[in-house]
Amino acid sequence: MSDCVFCRIVDEEIDAEVVYENDYAMAFLDANPVVDGHTVVVPKEHFERFSDLTEEVATGVFSVLREVNKAILTGLEADGTNVGLNDGEAAGQAIPHTHVHVIPRYSGDGGGSLHSIINVGGQKEPSDVAETLKSEIYT
Repeated sequence: MSDCVFCRIVDEEIDAEVVYENDYAMAFLDANPVVDGHTVVVPKEHFERFSDLTEEVATGVFSVLREVNKAILTGLEADGTNVGLNDGEAAGQAIPHTHVHVIPRYSGDGGGSLHSIINVGGQKEPSDVAETLKSEIYT
């Protein structure tokens, strides 16, 4: 898509600090990092939502994600990483092209876990929720 910033990066129309890629995905430093090494992994093909990815592309994205995560842990001597995907506007997805953030974490950096994003607690019976999800997956 010509108006998608991530597609334009993949097509080399916009400069980015690319750190790794394979046939299906590209990883580059975030233009507005929350910490040095904050990296974004995107599928090379335009997919707005994570569930739109083909199995082959999803596998390629996670292969790049794995390599980037290892590089952050060893190369930047991070104590850990947060790996996050904002899927849909309600979840904070600002660019409608699936992308995964890899954020280096260090002991005492003041950041929280993914559980700190929202904490309203479960309102429904877990078994009911599980049945709903299963019925969607297995139909």
